[in-house]
This record gives sequence, C-alpha cells and structure tokens, in this order.
Amino acid sequence: MEKKSFFGKLDVKTIVATALGAALFLVLFYFVKIPSPAPNTNIQIAYGITTFFGALFGPISALLVGFAGHALNDFLAGFGVWWSWVIASAVAGFFAGCAYKYCDLEHGKRPGKMFFIFNIVGQFLAWVVIAPVLDIVMYAEPMETVFVQGLVSFVIDTLSALVVGYILCVAYAATRSSSSSLDKE
Repeated sequence: MEKKSFFGKLDVKTIVATALGAALFLVLFYFVKIPSPAPNTNIQIAYGITTFFGALFGPISALLVGFAGHALNDFLAGFGVWWSWVIASAVAGFFAGCAYKYCDLEHGKRPGKMFFIFNIVGQFLAWVVIAPVLDIVMYAEPMETVFVQGLVSFVIDTLSALVVGYILCVAYAATRSSSSSLDKE
C-alpha cells in the first residue's frame, strides 16, 4: 500500500466526490428516517455515507459531507439550522475519515479494525459530548433531554455508520482488483 496523507488528497476527484457525498447524505437524511425512542431523534442511514466517504477520501471530505449534508437538511426542513448537531455530524465524519490512512479500498481490501475504532470514537465524541454540550450552551436545552438524545443517537448512528458504511466499503472494494489477485503467467 502506498503511503497516504492523513488528510487525504485534495484534488478535483475528491472535491466532486465530496459534493456528491453531501448531496447523497442530504437526500438520505431528509427522506430516510425512522423515529427513535428519544424525542426529535431519528435512525439515520445517512451516517453510513460519511463513513464510506471518509474511508475512500479522508477526514476532510467526510467532515464536509456530514457538515454540508446536515446543514442543508436543517435549512430545507424549515426549522432552522441546528448548529450543535451539524457540528456533531461534521466531527463524526472527521473521525470516520481518520480511518482513511488505514483503508485501501482502491486495491480491493476491506476496512480493518481502525475503521471501527475511529468510527466508534467519533460517534461517541459527536453525540455523547459535543451535541449535548453545544445544545446546552447554544440553545439552553435541558440537560436530561439532550444527554438522552445524545446517548440514543450514539447507539443508532454508530450502528448506521458501521453497518451501512462497512457494506458500502466492502461493495466498493469488491469492484477493485487486489494486487494479490493477479497471477503472473
């Protein structure tokens, strides 16, 4: 595997892919949601998109996918942009993208344990720490409510990021040839 920059490449392909990822995140976030037991919290498969784009293009791409997709969703939904959760989505995306350096999807390899570690850590920081604390500081939300929402979001968004993201990564890797799959004749 070639040596990769921690932050990924910043080329035209990455920029275009990031914009497409944000649009896909927006569509999934806006239209595909299942209510959860916590108030104002849904099961969102869109977090699997940030995980996939993070593994493929790096943390900056995944951060922008989560940030732009979530912000546009809030804006289009008409209730105002809930910045504490938009920032949390960006942080979760950034950490998901930290696995980029350890993934080699382009050469047909499945994500390894670092994929799972970075995603779990990122989701924990985003939903158990950042979103609730910013909700309290920015919007004076009740502590009990936001931490319940944060814990529920941590569980369901982590599952979404890991399951959907992993499936997308494995499917993409399967379309790429592994250097070890070629036989010398």
